Amino acid sequence: MALRIANRDARRLWLEAQGLSAPPTGPVDLPGTIRKLGFVQLDTIRVVARAHDHILWSRNQNYREPMLHRCLACDRHVFEHFTHDASLIPIDFYPMWRRQFRRMEEKVRGWEWHRGMLDEDGRAAIRARIEAEGPLSTKAFDTKIVGKREMWRRPPHKLALDYMWYAGELSTSHRDGFTKFYDLTERVIPDHHRAAEHTDAAQVDWLCREALARLVFGTQGDIQRFWAAVDLDEVKAWAAAKARKLVTVEIESARGEWSAALALPDIETRLASVSAPGPRLRILNPFDPVIRDRNRLKRLFGFDYRVEIFVPEAKRQWGYYVYPLLEGDRFVGRIEVTSDRKAGEISVHQLWRDPGVKWSDARQAKLEAELGRLARLVGAQEVVWRTDWRR
Repeated sequence: MALRIANRDARRLWLEAQGLSAPPTGPVDLPGTIRKLGFVQLDTIRVVARAHDHILWSRNQNYREPMLHRCLACDRHVFEHFTHDASLIPIDFYPMWRRQFRRMEEKVRGWEWHRGMLDEDGRAAIRARIEAEGPLSTKAFDTKIVGKREMWRRPPHKLALDYMWYAGELSTSHRDGFTKFYDLTERVIPDHHRAAEHTDAAQVDWLCREALARLVFGTQGDIQRFWAAVDLDEVKAWAAAKARKLVTVEIESARGEWSAALALPDIETRLASVSAPGPRLRILNPFDPVIRDRNRLKRLFGFDYRVEIFVPEAKRQWGYYVYPLLEGDRFVGRIEVTSDRKAGEISVHQLWRDPGVKWSDARQAKLEAELGRLARLVGAQEVVWRTDWRR
């Protein structure tokens, strides 16, 4: 019979694997945190803090924004490439990412909106400039869009730089603010990582196995979506080939329904040792790994959430950028917060409690303590409430 994992245990396993169970304190081990997560998604939007900074701060609240720049640009503990979006990935995962460069190059060549990029000679000229001048951003080039200017159209040089980055010919040297600087890959990635070669089969095996290790349990779709670096058919073939080394489990949903999933052989050991998360209330980023797969989130926690930044204002249910509130092993509400770094304050605009959640003074005190910690992350001295939370 399949191993059955009750809903509360499933939630605790998932939160523990994603670094949201232990107290977020102590010395900051940034490479270790990113390795535990697998990658950290980058995002340009900064309502309070950018997604990548917020995600890392949620795991250790001694984290501060300059640390990630050093990790990428100085220490080279991570490299930047594409999972389901631009992400920072542990540098020693690089040899297992080689086929992803080929996959993305093929995809980019097929994108209709990418067909205006510079030709081979134009790309060679960009490479020659970078080789001679060092890392350059898109601002160093000035090609223009030809024809109708549309929302998603970009100048030919930007398309070329992106193409060479997707293909692994160029790598991110560093970012200034959020501006990406491109350099030759051989000047960014250490020689021994570039020299290491593995078959496609070995890379697929690694990607699937390491995804499942971080998921703890998951469907084939969960495994595929984790890195977005393998196709679903490849996951299915991997699962069939490794059937004797995988454990079939049944996971209880928040609604009490049971569904089949896969796990690695250490699942019983992990289940026996899992403990309840601390009672801290956490303000999570909308792009946090625990939030990112909305179906998994709803299945495990019964929490229905989506980012509404692309939803017209009149059609939004909640707001432009609303943060989920996690307390222990359940989501208790959501909050709309913004920051004004020049004024040195963060503002609370709305607070919604989830159905069935009693918003006590003790819970409010936990939230205010977390808001104070979030304020310190962005250098704010004051938290301003612009809503009555008791309504």
